[in-house]
Amino acid sequence: MRRWYRIATTIAACVLTLSATGCHRAEMSKPLIVIIVPSQDNPFFKSEADAAATRAQSLGYRVRVDAHDDNAYRQDNLIDAAIASNAAAIILDNAGADSSIAAVRRATLAGIPCFLIDREIEANGIAKAQIIADNNQGGRIVAAEFAHAMGSEGGEYAELLGRESDTNAQIRTSAFHTILDKQATLHRVAAQSANWSQSEAFQKTETILQAHANIRGIISGNDTMALGAAAAVKSAGLNGIVITGLDGSPDAIAAVRSGTLRATSLQPAVLIARRAVDEANRFLHSGTTGEPERQIIPCDLVTQQNADDYSEFEKVR
Repeated sequence: MRRWYRIATTIAACVLTLSATGCHRAEMSKPLIVIIVPSQDNPFFKSEADAAATRAQSLGYRVRVDAHDDNAYRQDNLIDAAIASNAAAIILDNAGADSSIAAVRRATLAGIPCFLIDREIEANGIAKAQIIADNNQGGRIVAAEFAHAMGSEGGEYAELLGRESDTNAQIRTSAFHTILDKQATLHRVAAQSANWSQSEAFQKTETILQAHANIRGIISGNDTMALGAAAAVKSAGLNGIVITGLDGSPDAIAAVRSGTLRATSLQPAVLIARRAVDEANRFLHSGTTGEPERQIIPCDLVTQQNADDYSEFEKVR
């Protein structure tokens, strides 16, 4: 009896091993889509990576998700790894408008089409698609809400800027000032880069509040910095300071709902990521995306009145 039990156990183990091997081979036979984002710790970038991965898997691809941490050298290595892996396509939120051109060109020359999301590059005809949120429009609508909240009396305000090397940071601050510089009663008394960081925004805001006791508003280049600013204002025991962000993160929308932030401008990260994968799939099957290379997707203003309509970087109702 024991002998037959051992034989049966051995056969079962072999069947399981062969089954697992077959499943592995079947999975590895699927074409690979490599998804490269700046970070998987930041909720915005994680949402776009997750959305792209889920869509690609639903279309029959296997996926690999990597992060370059806004380091162009690391991005180069990840692109080279995608080429070495014979990826079918690359979905890329790049590490710099200029510094990423060579990497995208290298992948394209290797026969791997690139589909850019969130950030564009300063070159045409290399990537198959550049699908980005309209940061200029998103900045203008949230700046208009900021100015409205400051009221006719206006007053002093501070600005928290994103990472200086990030093209989107420059576009957003330019958009803010397209609106705010026309308001004669608004006076910017401080502008500091907090590098998209919540902790750095907290520290910079503490310093700004100490130097400018009459601050009535803080406009931030992204939600993470806005939340850091809000925490610093609360820590200082202050009330009534208008704070806005930009991105539409879940934490920011919760803060808008509670009144901690006045508004944010939602970048449709999930929509953009899914669209990039859909266009990659279309290109791989037909040789064309059917769309222009540069595609600009509008942002949505999120206030306390419509905050429940948004979740996880997309409109849900």
